[in-house]
Amino acid sequence: MINGELWVFYGLTFGAVLLTAQGLYTLLFKARQEKSAINRRLVLTAQLNNPSEVLEALRRERGVELLLKNPLFQSVNKLVVQSGKRLSGITLITICSFLVILYFALFRFALGLSGPAFALAVPLAAGSLFLYLQRARSRRIAAFSEQLPDALDVIVRGLHAGHPFRVSLGLAARETADPVGSEFGIVADEIMFGLDQSVAIENMCTRVGQPDLNFFATAVTIQHQTGGNLAEILSRLSRLLRNRSKLRLKIRSLSSEGRLSAVALSLAPFVLFGIITLISPEYFGAVRNHPAIPLATGAALTLLAIGNVVMYRMVNFKF
Repeated sequence: MINGELWVFYGLTFGAVLLTAQGLYTLLFKARQEKSAINRRLVLTAQLNNPSEVLEALRRERGVELLLKNPLFQSVNKLVVQSGKRLSGITLITICSFLVILYFALFRFALGLSGPAFALAVPLAAGSLFLYLQRARSRRIAAFSEQLPDALDVIVRGLHAGHPFRVSLGLAARETADPVGSEFGIVADEIMFGLDQSVAIENMCTRVGQPDLNFFATAVTIQHQTGGNLAEILSRLSRLLRNRSKLRLKIRSLSSEGRLSAVALSLAPFVLFGIITLISPEYFGAVRNHPAIPLATGAALTLLAIGNVVMYRMVNFKF
């Protein structure tokens, strides 16, 4: 039995380690997080001092040139663009190769067969990369949705001050952090260099993939063609987007239990397999080389994927 003094010592040690880790995290990563929140377009503007070079650099950073050359991978390139990740072709191939090797080693250890392990590793590597990009895309769209009403308010104030739409758009690009700042800056630069206003905004909708942005594109396009009070339209649109955001957050809070259940049920088989393997390494040894194991594993993973899709559809819906 451990006496009371040792428990106090262990508690103080745990608290000291926790506070040390917190301090190191604050010192090492807080400055990096603040730096990463800087508007990317403003950083390039300070470095290049040429608007055309800034626009070309921003366009070059978006997407993967290797995927642009092949029409079959246009949807993958669109996902990369909307995720906001700056990935080159070499980086993408390196990540895919590393994931294939990692999954192959895990399945080779679990199944003991090279053929089925490789057959499972390739689609899982591609699926993991897809889920990572999809997650990055969702987070970027969520950040864009949160910033969009404030950016529209900046545009409205610029229009009330007498500035034209492109100048007001540039003000929003300078005053707003990424992702809205750089995206609005690209639109302002494209309009300045002669691209039609409607086309520039439509390009932004394609790059971002945020559904509410279509309201902004429609309002600006109709006002550009028929006239009207754009400031009043954008002011009402800003209020509408804020109300939709509040409703979206309320739905997310009500569906949090379902999402947590999906995560727990998905991780439970893998966690149990790892714990049992650590406690008794020979527990699965008798059936590891059985010919039915690859089929059973594939069926289990398929059913797990179907269950995740069903639960995802239950807690994610349009409104």
